[in-house]
Amino acid sequence: MSNHATATSAAAGAAPPKRLAFFERYLTVWVLACMVVGVGFGKLLPDVTTALSKLEFGQGSQVNVPIGVLLWLMIYPMMLKVDFSAIGGIAKRPKGLLVTLFVNWLVKPFSMALLAWVFMQHLFAAWISPGMAKEYTAGLIILAAAPCTAMVFVWSYLTDGDPAYTLVQVAVNDLIMLVAFAPIVMFLCGVADVIVPAKVLITSVVVFIVIPLTAGWLTRTSLLKSHGKEWFEQRFLPKFHPVMIGALLLTLVLIFAFQAENLTTRWFAVLLIAVPIIIQVYFNSSLAYLLMRWFKVPHDVASPGALIGASNFFELAVAVAITLFGAGSGAALATVVGVLVEVPVMLSVCRICNQSRAWYQKTAGAGE
Repeated sequence: MSNHATATSAAAGAAPPKRLAFFERYLTVWVLACMVVGVGFGKLLPDVTTALSKLEFGQGSQVNVPIGVLLWLMIYPMMLKVDFSAIGGIAKRPKGLLVTLFVNWLVKPFSMALLAWVFMQHLFAAWISPGMAKEYTAGLIILAAAPCTAMVFVWSYLTDGDPAYTLVQVAVNDLIMLVAFAPIVMFLCGVADVIVPAKVLITSVVVFIVIPLTAGWLTRTSLLKSHGKEWFEQRFLPKFHPVMIGALLLTLVLIFAFQAENLTTRWFAVLLIAVPIIIQVYFNSSLAYLLMRWFKVPHDVASPGALIGASNFFELAVAVAITLFGAGSGAALATVVGVLVEVPVMLSVCRICNQSRAWYQKTAGAGE
């Protein structure tokens, strides 16, 4: 075969580099744009902003009507992707899942609580009032207590992860979140001396986890039986993508409008809040990745597992923070900062996982 033919054959067989879709690739840009629009709206139309912020589902519920509806439009489509039927096959390869669960539930929330306490209430105390420091701490705890659901599939794709195993990891985390999220948030916020009404927290878990998860499971089960898997995944699910994008962007605009005063007078706080979030991402992803290597878990399981342990279900975190503390609170702002740093930081973790694949596989072995 000629050199030209060989080169042509190699080029044809080479897979194109994996990239994020257009919206996900520039998520940080969209978030910044929403910040500008939202702050402008809040400053130029303060009366309208105040009226919108007072629209609640019942007096004293703290669940803002427009934001609540938009958040549900984001969370429900994500829950449609969760396939609980895949959980049974994981028994043959449990180590990757066990490492992920250990980092997600026994390390991540507690390490973030420690980082938030150190940075917000001590190292940054000169720039943050004690009351606001507690709210930021609560927001960071809420953010860390909600493992990522949707974006994990994107990170798994970018690192050549095992899609079936990634799906199981997400499904199991969602099931644990039903029972563990509220107690962990209550406990850690209590340790941080932040009062969290148990009734409001439980209500938010029911509204933003139990109901959409149940609705998603019922919808998925029904449509898979009536229309088949190909129609469901190729035709039905894609219809929700623009809905999710629109809901996310509108939610951010409203939150930034409600936060307009905080952002214009305390813009430096956004930079301070980002510090413990970034440290937490790299710490937890490194811990999960190294533990996976130690237990000789395959790289296509280890990379998504490390990324699940690093990223957050920021849609849920924003919803809970707003429900507990209000849309204009420091807690809500802290969760929104999580959205700002999520994509660029997680892309760097994906890059590290890909570039270290050869090193990882030297001693990790071929399988569990």
